[in-house]
Amino acid sequence: MTPDRAELDRILASAVQLHGAEDVSRALDRMAAEITRELGDSLPVVLCVLTGGIIPTGHLLTRLAFPLEADYLHATRYRGGTSGHAVEWVSEPGISLQGRTVLVVDDILDEGHTLADVLRFCRQSGAADIYSAVLVEKQHDRRNVDVRADFTGLQVDDRYVFGFGMDYKGYFRNLNGIFALGDN
Repeated sequence: MTPDRAELDRILASAVQLHGAEDVSRALDRMAAEITRELGDSLPVVLCVLTGGIIPTGHLLTRLAFPLEADYLHATRYRGGTSGHAVEWVSEPGISLQGRTVLVVDDILDEGHTLADVLRFCRQSGAADIYSAVLVEKQHDRRNVDVRADFTGLQVDDRYVFGFGMDYKGYFRNLNGIFALGDN
C-alpha cells in the first residue's frame, strides 16, 4: 500500500541516521580507488542494478577516471514494499557482456538473492570476469552463502535502512545519507 504524506513525515522524523553524507562520500572514494586498482585497465562494463543502484552508481561513476561502458538492468525483489519476494526481471542490459569484464553496482547486499541472480545472469551472458560493488552491506547470518560483494562501502546492522538509493515503500531514495527506521 502506498504511504500517505503523514506516514512519510512520521518515518522521516523518527529515522536514525546511521551514516551521513560525508561517510557515504568517503566510502565511495575508497570504493572507487579499489575498483580503479582492480579494473582500471580492463575496459569494463559497469551495470547499475535499478532502481536502488541508480544513486550509488551515478556517484561512483564520477569517481572512476578510466574508460568504461555503463548500462543498467532492472531486477527487483521488493516492488515498492518492505519485504522481498522472488526476483523479478524487468529489463536486461543492452550491451553484450560476452567476453567482457563486468562490474555490477547495487545499493545494498542484504540476503543476496538479487545479487546472486544478477551475477548468474552475467555468467550465463558470457562475461569473462564479474565483480560486484554495493554501497551498503547488512550484517546478519541470513545471507545466501554463495554471494559476497567484491567492493563494499559501508556496513550496517540488521535494520531496515533507506537513503542514497535505498527506499522506504518507494520513497526516500534521494536522502543524502543512510537512515534506519526508528520508533514511530
